[in-house]
Amino acid sequence: MHPALLGIVTILIGVGGCLAYFSVSNLVLDTLIFPPKSGDGGRNINRANAVRPWLFLFPAIAALGLYLGYPVMETLRLSLTDRDAGGAFVGLANFKNMASEDKFWEAMRNNMLWLIIVPAASTAFGLLAAQLTDRISWGNIAKSIIFMPMAISFVGAAVIFRLIYDARPENQDQIGVLNAIWLNFDGGAGSFIVLRLAPAILVLAFAAMVAYAAKIIAAPLWDRHKKKAILVVALRGGSVLIAAGLVVQSLWSVVQIFSAEYTYGAPQTWLTIPFWNSFFLMVVLIWIQTGFAMVILSAALRGVPQETVEAAIVDGANPFQVFFRIKVPQISGTIVVVWTTITLVVLKVFDIVFAMTNGQWDTQVLANYMIDKLFRANDWGVGSAAAIVIMLLVSPILIWNVHNARQEMKGMR
Repeated sequence: MHPALLGIVTILIGVGGCLAYFSVSNLVLDTLIFPPKSGDGGRNINRANAVRPWLFLFPAIAALGLYLGYPVMETLRLSLTDRDAGGAFVGLANFKNMASEDKFWEAMRNNMLWLIIVPAASTAFGLLAAQLTDRISWGNIAKSIIFMPMAISFVGAAVIFRLIYDARPENQDQIGVLNAIWLNFDGGAGSFIVLRLAPAILVLAFAAMVAYAAKIIAAPLWDRHKKKAILVVALRGGSVLIAAGLVVQSLWSVVQIFSAEYTYGAPQTWLTIPFWNSFFLMVVLIWIQTGFAMVILSAALRGVPQETVEAAIVDGANPFQVFFRIKVPQISGTIVVVWTTITLVVLKVFDIVFAMTNGQWDTQVLANYMIDKLFRANDWGVGSAAAIVIMLLVSPILIWNVHNARQEMKGMR
């Protein structure tokens, strides 16, 4: 059968099947299960109306259970068994083997680094872009340009940045933008300003913004009159600790920026430099996620009551005070939702690392480690154990994200 004809037949069968299911199930519910003809007609109508939404939702719930619940249970089973021994139960042996591998801990360390840097940087740049683009006449054009990377796949973005980081031998022309810029530095005053002073100022500004965000997140913990759930307290406390670690890491990075020795005049293979190559990979995801953060935070900023802003201006507040003391506290809930949403993306990051380094040169992450074990080493037990670890790391953040989103929805009513 021709593919187009097959597609049309599939659509007709799918749509027709849905219509038939809803019609027949509705008919059975109203005529056979809860018929309104008996002496209990009113009660039966109410019962039918209570059951009807669940009856209509049943196909979707069954499909979700099949495609989400079953893989989770099967992955858990594989993580506790040995596939090569005919599926024999081995308990936590696969997790123990995984924990004994250096590559697993390298992946955990890199994932933690990604979790610290990418959500904070993407949210900060998104907030900055949202504030600045709202104040210029061509703001919509600027927003479109910043949002454009969201339309590019992770693999496509990785290919673009591979060209930016490309390195050729010294006697050949460089096509990599970063190396073309790098070869213009010679160690003089310009090199000091661009390679040491400017990055240090940016890192310090970033640390200051993270510290301020941590202060906003921690503020509800000190409010004695507000009832706090244990899970929310734990997650807020964890976020503050992560922010503190980020500030310390930023200050240490400033020390490293001023103490680093640069090789001027020679092209650099950026993706093979341990530790720093992870940051070059993170730039790709920050570039993509900044547009998402900007759109959400821009909508939140426009929801800030203009009366409070005007009242602050009348009281003598400058633009920085209006932004940090009036606007940011009022959209703190949205900032947290954006932050945690990007955190979920970071925990599942795979495509960028796979396309640019494939986990070499100390850039391994958990998702890539899982793929290595499942499909290259054919070790399904350890690979499934890695998948369970990723799920356990994602779940608390997902729950907190849903909780905050529901709180936001309640606030909008």
